[in-house]
Amino acid sequence: MDDPPCNLALKNLCDTFLQEKRQRVSTGSEDLCSLHAEKFKLFCLEDQQPVCVVCVHSDKHKNHSFRPIDEAEVLCSLHAEKFKLFCLEDHQPVCVGCVQSDKHNNHSFRPIDEAALDCKEEVQKSLKCLLAKLKVFNEVKTKFYQTAAHIKVQARNTERQINEQFKKLHQFLQEEEKARITALRKEEEQKSQMMKEKIEGLNREISTLSNTVKTIEEELRAEHVSFLQNYKTTVARVKLTLQEPQLNPGALIDVAKHLHNLAFRVRDKMRDIVSYTPVILDPNSAHPVYSLSDDLASARHGERQELPDNPERFDCLYHVLGSEGFNSGTRIWDVVVGKNGYWTLGVLAESYWRKNGDRQGKCWRIMLCDRVYRAYCSPGPTTVISVKQKPWRIRVQLDWNRGKLSFSDPDTNTHLHTFTHSFTETLFPFILNGVNANGRSPQAPRAAGIVQQAIRSQSSAHHQGQAPPKSQTVQPIATPAEGQGGLPQYQQQHQQANEQFPPNSRHIAEACHESVNRTPSKA
Repeated sequence: MDDPPCNLALKNLCDTFLQEKRQRVSTGSEDLCSLHAEKFKLFCLEDQQPVCVVCVHSDKHKNHSFRPIDEAEVLCSLHAEKFKLFCLEDHQPVCVGCVQSDKHNNHSFRPIDEAALDCKEEVQKSLKCLLAKLKVFNEVKTKFYQTAAHIKVQARNTERQINEQFKKLHQFLQEEEKARITALRKEEEQKSQMMKEKIEGLNREISTLSNTVKTIEEELRAEHVSFLQNYKTTVARVKLTLQEPQLNPGALIDVAKHLHNLAFRVRDKMRDIVSYTPVILDPNSAHPVYSLSDDLASARHGERQELPDNPERFDCLYHVLGSEGFNSGTRIWDVVVGKNGYWTLGVLAESYWRKNGDRQGKCWRIMLCDRVYRAYCSPGPTTVISVKQKPWRIRVQLDWNRGKLSFSDPDTNTHLHTFTHSFTETLFPFILNGVNANGRSPQAPRAAGIVQQAIRSQSSAHHQGQAPPKSQTVQPIATPAEGQGGLPQYQQQHQQANEQFPPNSRHIAEACHESVNRTPSKA
């Protein structure tokens, strides 16, 4: 008799049913046989494993003995006896027959129940460490997401500032603008991709760690014998060590690189309308209470902002650094302190501490606090400076090669203090603006304590051996005089300074320029 015709609809229905059962097996929704997608109902005493009804009739289990799976016990594969002891040397359950074997000669044993309790307690302690590590990883992941979002904000703000500056230039500078925007977007893409890779890597670590925790928890819920059979593997899992991910230095957009002296660097094309600012502030170093202006020439002290805790940023000192460090030559810049009753200025080493913890690195500075002028080199004692007339400006002169750092009043030509030290590190200008250690201004209540500090551009005629460029946007505070050995003498008086810095706000302003015949050093 011929075979009946194949019913394709019925065949497809059966295939779909089997596929769904296999999927349930793969997802763990049911405890099913991977070969036949049937529930395990029996236990093979020879192979010591659960089997389904179909497996019983297969050649693999031919002439085997079976028990209902609920009544099955795990027996020793060598002696077919129950596991009653636990070998402390081999870390595995054994039967009475195994105890007498040469393999376990001179070994120590404990009752299976006592050993299971002790081993579970040990694993439980290690599991707590993994759970704590998982919590830390999730917290770091949140910070990484915040950093990635801040990079986007930085990129957008920086792009806006670049566009605004280029609007002041003539049409033929559009190619220059396009090149710099491309560089910014490339850096944004690179650093965003870096953060994306870090987050993806962190997700993988978290997934691995979560799976490990889940597996260990399942082992802990298992029967004693089953748990002890997998004890070695479980111990290896709980002792897994993972290095805590950290945000590497330089993760943020290097805003200073894109905006630093942007107009001055194209002065050969636009010499008559470009002004030069040798020192600008680094927003990635500023304490979160500072808000920097778009041109990075001023910082306003206000409410604390939510910013990434990148390695470059100060979080315990109200500092903001210049974007460029000095490691050779002579540098001179002026700081307009005005009527401010609390300020600190000077230079600090690149290794100077920026986070809470052990203080390290050196710092050279002078300050005004509680109407007393002081000089301080950390670590070291504080020296009181005798000042007859309150200075409006403070001149800072750094001779890195000779190891001298001098402070003076350029308006009265009065020397204030000089530090001598054999410098070995890159030094960064820094300023602290109008707040004490408690975040309050000694001169006014906190509500009135918002202090503005502005850095104004300064052109040096001696720097390039040519006349300083004319500025159409910002008038320089001071003009270097000739015949003074490179030390500029100011022609403007307090009245001109008052016009630039209104008396209704206390400021610290820096008028910065580089000294004679010196090229800028790189940070």
